[in-house]
Order: sequence, then C-alpha cells, then structure tokens
Amino acid sequence: MQAYKQSLKYETFSYLPQMTPEQVRRQIAYALAQGWNPAVEHTERGTPAKESYWYMWKLPMFGEPSVDAVLAEIEACHREFPNHMVRFVAYDNYAQSQGLAFVVYR
Repeated sequence: MQAYKQSLKYETFSYLPQMTPEQVRRQIAYALAQGWNPAVEHTERGTPAKESYWYMWKLPMFGEPSVDAVLAEIEACHREFPNHMVRFVAYDNYAQSQGLAFVVYR
C-alpha cells in the first residue's frame, strides 16, 4: 500500500507530465478548430483562496483564428506576472461552458 501524497491538481492535464511547447500549440489549435473562444487567466501560487479563483488576462479573444496570437498573449501574461500560474481556457459557446482548460505555466 502506498501513502497518499497531496499535491495540487488544477485540471485533467495536471496528472500528466508537463506539456512541451508543441503539445501546447496542438491543444490550442484543437480548441480553435472547434470554434471555441480562447482566453488567458492567471493566479498567485500557494494561496488556498487562489486555487479556485483565476484573474482574466484582458478579455476573451472572441473568434481568434490564430494559434500564434493566443500564444503571444500567454507569453505576455507570463512576462507581466512571472510568479503567477498562467492557464489557457477555451469557452464553448454552444454548451455555454469551458471546452478546454489547462495550466501552461506552473
């Protein structure tokens, strides 16, 4: 029997190894191909209240077709808040929910 070690998990991809830049690019491309609206969010690390609240970086990028533009906003957010976690979120208009969300910078 193995002892349970508590660690913070933020979404499904947290249980996998850190994604490479190419894998991040492919996930964003998939979300855009689905017609989902991309957004970038960030939060401080280590504060219990911040585990469930993320600040939105600018507005969602409604109708953005370019993976490079989304990656540029992720990088800009990371430069502005280097000690924050940064995640990508894709909103599904039809289901009115998040279609995809994952942390890019832990």
